[in-house]
Parts: sequence; C-alpha cells; structure tokens
Amino acid sequence: MPIATFNRRSFTLGAAAALAVPASRAQPARGSRRVALAVGGKAAFYYLPLCIAEQLGYFSAEGLEIVVQDFAGGSLARKALTDGAVDVCAGAYEHTIDLQSKKQMYQEFVLMGRAPQIAFGVSTRTMPHYETPADLIGKRIGVTAPGSSTGRVARLVLARAGIQASAVSFVGVGTSIGALNALRSGQIDAMSNVEPVITMAEQRGELRIVSDTRTLKGTIALFGGLMPAACLYASPDFLQRNPQATQGLANAIVRALKWLQTAGPSDIVKTVPESYLLGDRALYLAVLTKVRQAYSPDGMMDEDGSRTALRALAGQDPAIRPEEIELERTYTNQFALRAKERFRA
Repeated sequence: MPIATFNRRSFTLGAAAALAVPASRAQPARGSRRVALAVGGKAAFYYLPLCIAEQLGYFSAEGLEIVVQDFAGGSLARKALTDGAVDVCAGAYEHTIDLQSKKQMYQEFVLMGRAPQIAFGVSTRTMPHYETPADLIGKRIGVTAPGSSTGRVARLVLARAGIQASAVSFVGVGTSIGALNALRSGQIDAMSNVEPVITMAEQRGELRIVSDTRTLKGTIALFGGLMPAACLYASPDFLQRNPQATQGLANAIVRALKWLQTAGPSDIVKTVPESYLLGDRALYLAVLTKVRQAYSPDGMMDEDGSRTALRALAGQDPAIRPEEIELERTYTNQFALRAKERFRA
C-alpha cells in the first residue's frame, strides 16, 4: 500500500501551530491500519469534516491511521490518487465524473459537502469599475490549481455570460496566503477560491463577490440545484479489497458531520488546530457562519445532485458526453448508509 509523506499546509499567519483537542476525543483502536489520503488544501473550510474527524480521533477509533499528503488544489490531489501515490482522495465529487470520461473509474463513498463553498469575485484594485462578466475578457483569474473545482466554477460564471474560457487566463494561486498575495499585488484580476481566503479578501474590501456557492441559495442559482462537493473517493478496486477500511473512513466522516450539526461555534473553534484560526478567531467564526449549511448532514449522495454535477461538467467540457457517463458508477451510498444508521445521522 502506498504511504504518502505527511505535509500539513496550514494557513498560518505567523503563530506556530498548536492542536486543541477536546477531552472527549475518541480512543484509538489497537492495530491501526494505515490509509494514505491526498487532499487539496486541508486547512480550507471545504474539508472541515475531515479535520473534525481527525482532531476528535474518529479515524483512530475505527482502527485507522490516516497519513495525509496535502496539495495546493484538488486536481493535484487527484493526480496523486491516479498515479497510485495514495489510496484515497478528499476532493470534489465531480472528479469522478471527469475521470470516467477519460476511462478511469473512481467512486465517491462518503459526501462531506452539498455545496461547493466556492466564491468568485473581482479585484477592487485592478477592476474597480467592473459591471458585467464581459469585463473579464483578457483578464487573469486566480484559481486554486488548473483543473480544480474553483476553475470549473469560474468557467461556469463565464459560460453563463456567453464568454469562452479561452477569453481569459487562469493562474494557479493555491488556497492560502499565496492567493491573497496574488490578488493584492495585481497578479490576478479576479479570483475563484474557497474559505477562508474569500472572506479575508472580502472583509478588507479587496474582492467584490460576483457569484457565491457558500450558501445553498447561491449554489442553486449558479448550478440549478444542489451541487455535491467535497467527498472521499477511491478506485473500485480499493473499495472492494478494503471494505473495512472504507467503512471506517465513512463512519468517521459521518460521525464528524453529525457532530457539526449540533456543535456550537466555540466547540468548533476549540477543536480545529490553532493555526487554522488564521490568528483571527472572529474571522474564523464569520466564515463558519457563511458556510455551515453547505455541509452534508449524513454523508449520503443525492441522485439529483449527481445529475446536477454531470450537467455542469458537460456544459463546460464537450469531451464529457452525458449519454456516455454511468452516474451510478461514480458513487456508492452503501458505506455512508451504514454509517448513517450506526450514528443516527
């Protein structure tokens, strides 16, 4: 089994990281099994359920030792999975559809987000007189990484305005301080990114939001329905050969999702690593308020959501032909359903 080197990319603004772990942390099981997992921007709110499951010991309680390899964006994490460097990927569900169109089969097995939590905005510095998406023609748009979900949201915003993606330039800026530096220095004119980057720029008046999928309302407005987002996915071979490990992963995430449904803001702040607070507890709480409804309540994939994802991808990429995609092979609810029943999520 491939084991990735742990490389936590925390969004640190100076202070050293410290882990705040509640006394109620789950106890690890003996004989833990290692699972290598790739993620594109672990400190982002997009992956908060993953963080909660790790911090509260839910993975270790399932007899799992999760070895994380953190990347600047979801497309890079996906590549680590398809290259065989890791066993499982934490990323956007839509990658399973895109990969199937390339004759590569991967399956989502537990859903973390039912909205992308991605916002698209323009720089108030380089585009102070922005009026319509047509003003973006010839401009530079920052995304977490080429091929990532942030880029797809940006393309959809453009497409809705009748603008070809080739009319702009996409620049990979990551999910942390590099994205803010690119915006502040004028290296990019617009940005499609996840939290906490968006709120940091928004609060300083550096970014004007044009499209917002941090809420269910904004997601439906852009995609025409709820858009399944962050999830865990792996190859069918891994799922078949490792049913206990897969079930353990699903159990841990669904348990974290249930915890998030009732946890107070202060509980969440005490649970995440100190470095994730960005040196600004009030900012973290402000972001949490904006994105909280975007998390799945039970880890289950909705059939209508999978169709929304396919429709969104096919509308941007002519290589993705809906009639050739077997959606039922891009996800499975068998593991999430067992977890849901076990934890009454």
